[in-house]
Amino acid sequence: MKLSNAILIVLTLLALTACSTQQVKPDAATLENDKNAPASAVDGLQLSGKNPPLTLEKSGKKLNLVRIMDGGACKNDLQGVKGVFLLYANPDDVERIKKSKGTQVFSDFEGKIQMISTEALQQAINDSNLDEDPFSLGEEEAQLKLAKQLTENFLNAVSEPITAFEKETTLTIAITTFTPSFVFFQKGCDAIRMDENPDLAN
Repeated sequence: MKLSNAILIVLTLLALTACSTQQVKPDAATLENDKNAPASAVDGLQLSGKNPPLTLEKSGKKLNLVRIMDGGACKNDLQGVKGVFLLYANPDDVERIKKSKGTQVFSDFEGKIQMISTEALQQAINDSNLDEDPFSLGEEEAQLKLAKQLTENFLNAVSEPITAFEKETTLTIAITTFTPSFVFFQKGCDAIRMDENPDLAN
């Protein structure tokens, strides 16, 4: 698969899911998130279990989970990944920006965040080695290694764009992976595979 096609798949998936994003809770799944979510300091490599943490800390600020995004990318015709990515934002920043600029500005923010996530995911998958590991003790260990590698590459790729976004908007955010959600493809990657049931996609 050509790189342009791989990028198109990522753009298509994230564009579609922007309209059908899973909600964390009925009244708290937008950038205007509730301030009273429980605290829990984590980073992308520590996420585990079936439910993502509702908060994390960054530079001494508490960030609330405001959006759960589905995404996927192909590295080539055979290899790729799909999974869940988490957007966190500082509620104090959100309230300050709402009062000074109104709520309309958040639509623009979401578009920029979507582009940041799309480009970072493609960069991360391009930088990851998705070849089968002959030294892994089993499928579970192999998946964990791939998830850790992809998460590290994603966090590296998204770091500078987030810094630039925060400088421009004064909104503190974090975008990270939810590693238990990852499904890796090693025998075929395209838009159809991205839409398949994870249980059937190996």
